[in-house]
Parts: sequence; structure tokens; C-alpha cells
Amino acid sequence: MVSHDRLGQSAMAFASELATRLDCERVAVGFVEDRFVRIVALSHGSIGEGRTEMLRAIGAAMDEAIEQAATVLAPVPLDQPPRIVLAHEELLRREAGQVCSIPIVVMHELVGAVLLQFRRAAALSSERIAELEHAVALVGPVLHFMRHGERPWRKRVRDRLRRGWAHVRAPGSGGLRIGIGMALTVVTVLLAVPFEFRVGGNARVEGEIQRVLVAPADGFLKQTLVRPGDLVKAGQVLAELAEQDLQLERSKWSSELAQHENAYAAAMARADRTQLVISQAKAEEARAQLALVDGQIGRSHIVAPFDGVLIRGDLTQSLGAPVQRGDVLLTVAPRERFRVIVEVDERDIARVRVGQPGSLALSALPWDSLPMTVTRITPMATAVEGHNVFEVEAALADIPDSLRPGLRGMARITAGREPLLWAWTHRLTDWLRLAVWGWTGS
Repeated sequence: MVSHDRLGQSAMAFASELATRLDCERVAVGFVEDRFVRIVALSHGSIGEGRTEMLRAIGAAMDEAIEQAATVLAPVPLDQPPRIVLAHEELLRREAGQVCSIPIVVMHELVGAVLLQFRRAAALSSERIAELEHAVALVGPVLHFMRHGERPWRKRVRDRLRRGWAHVRAPGSGGLRIGIGMALTVVTVLLAVPFEFRVGGNARVEGEIQRVLVAPADGFLKQTLVRPGDLVKAGQVLAELAEQDLQLERSKWSSELAQHENAYAAAMARADRTQLVISQAKAEEARAQLALVDGQIGRSHIVAPFDGVLIRGDLTQSLGAPVQRGDVLLTVAPRERFRVIVEVDERDIARVRVGQPGSLALSALPWDSLPMTVTRITPMATAVEGHNVFEVEAALADIPDSLRPGLRGMARITAGREPLLWAWTHRLTDWLRLAVWGWTGS
């Protein structure tokens, strides 16, 4: 039997061998298919050569034995327990003799049967029936697994589900039923019950307005009066630049202005109109340069533009250092007005809208969650640590006294309600969808 690769050939070899050894009229092998037996092999011939009515009668006899989960022999001997033999007797009415159907059992499941038909009655003894049952018990599983390997995958899956359902319905499977019920409940919750879906990322706290104070002109740093973290008032002097060069330049232009004014007065006395116009123009130039120097001297005192806190610019280690016009020296932010900048991944930015609520957890305040509201979405992406992120601006609803500009943490924005399973797997499915699109081009 195992020398063949296909179920039909192996089953026919088995049936033919039994028919030859036992001098049977016919040996048939069948397996359950959709709750009824389907004949897969007949001894000494193919199934197509048999009559349809005969195959139906043989299948009904096999079904009768499988339903009773026992070997059925007709006519029933006196020393055998009574069995239902209606289908077997119907088969005997067609052809006289004796019929024996032996179920095939695999892992406590009735999967098929072997039917033996003899020309004369009393051909089988109890000892011979026991030997046949033993042979079928050994050979039946081999045929069953060969059949299982040839079946389409859909039918194999269906059979596994059917066997699993039968196991669940078994009397001793109460714990399994409870576990499956709990698992189905959890899956239903994950698939159907919507929860708050949140997106977000790293966040930082900034002042609502940040004013950068720069060097007004080339020079040297004379002194600094504040350090980062200090509270400042509007108009308070924060730092000073050296004024010596500017004072010397002011003296220079003051002297030139006096000279040109004297020359202007002399030309007027002489009624020299040409010299008068020249002296007047040079005096105006000196006066403009003097005003420019005075403005630079006034700006050498760097003052706070508003009440706030100094968040950047420790100049205590740079006294006497040269500075150039436009160099950033200090940064001032309001004391009680803040904004939150959230770095949202580009894969989630489409779900973020202005006005959505959220929460902020700072590294300095890990146990306090601060409520916030989205106020603005930056339309440009920025590369941060190999990822494209969009900066989302949010306003805090409550500002604790311990909040300071520059604090960092994590922020989450409520972007609607979705099932948990979707929230956990949507990035994977999006990636797969994009990958398939890239492979197929459609």
C-alpha cells in the first residue's frame, strides 16, 4: 500500500489485497466527506466502472456502521450484539451473501470505513473479524493522512475547524469554552469598541514670545547684570558694551561739527557764498554722524523689552570678549505665557486638527499631566533623528508655578476614537499597503 504515492492507488491496492486473501466478492474503501461516506477505491477495478446505485448502497452501509461506531455484520450472527442493519440488508437484497463494514478511527474520530462483501454467508468468524478490525486500525490512519495531504487547503481548514468545534462542545471542555468566550470578548472589544486614539511625540516648552537681543554694533562686552533664569522688568539694563571707542568717535565728530560751524560763520561774514554752502554741508554731515554715534552709545545698554525671564545667554564668562553687530547675546521670554511645540511624526500628522485636546507630561514633572489645545500646525516637515516630523503648536490650559521655558517631555494629542486593534496595527498595515503599491505600481 505505501509503495504508491496517491490515495486512490494505495486504497485500491489495499482493497484488492484483502479481496484476494479473503476471497471476497468486493472490498470497498470510503471516507467521510460532508457528513457522508464517499467511496475512494474498489477492489480489482476503478470506481467509474461500478454502478451508481451500487456505490450509493455501499456508501449507505458504511454510513450505518460509522453512525453506530462499531463493526456491522449482516446477516447478524446469533453470538453478535444486535445492530441496525437496514442499509446492509438493502445491499444484500441486491446480491446475496454476507456484508461486513468496519469503521476507520483516527485519533478518536470516525473518518471512514472498509466494507467487505462475500458471496456466501457465514464466511467470517469472530476471530477473523477481530483480525480485520486490527488490520483496519493499522492501515486506516495511513490512508487517512494520505487523503488529508491530497485535499484542498480550504477543506483541510474546514475539517480542522469542525474538529475544534466538536472538541469545544465536548462535555469535559467547560474550561476551554470559558477561555474561548473570554478571548472572543477581548477580540470583540479590540475590534468594535472605540477608544481615544492619540498621536504625539517629543515636546518642549517655549515662551509664547521670545525676544532675541543682539549686539547693536562692533565692540567689546563690558558687563552683564543677569543670568539665565533671572526675572527681568521692562527697561531693565541687562548688559553693557564698552563705550570708549564710541565716546572718542563722538568727540571727533563734535570737534569737526564745531570747526564746520565756525567756518560757516566766517564765510557768512565774508559773504562768501561758495564757502558758506560747503561749510554748511560739512556741518550737516558731522551733525548726522554725531547723532549716529549717540544712538550707538544709547544702544550699548541692552535693556529688557518686557517683563519676563531670561532663558538664554550666560555672558559672565565672556566679559571683555569682542562682539560683532548682529551677534545674539540674550533671549527673553514672557514669565507666564508659554506655548508647547510637539514633534508629530509625518505618518500621523493627517489626523491632527486645530482645536484638538491633548496632554503634556514633562520630564521635570512626570506625575503631572498638563492639559493643552492644538493652536497651529506647521506646514513644513523637519528631519529629526532620521524621521520627518511636523511641529504642532499647542496652548496650555493651566500653567503651574514650576513651569519654565526649555522643559522637555512627551505630549499626546487626542485625534479621534478608534478600536484598539486598529490603533496598534495601523502603522504596519499602512507600511504594507505602501510596500505593495511600490511593488505593483498600482
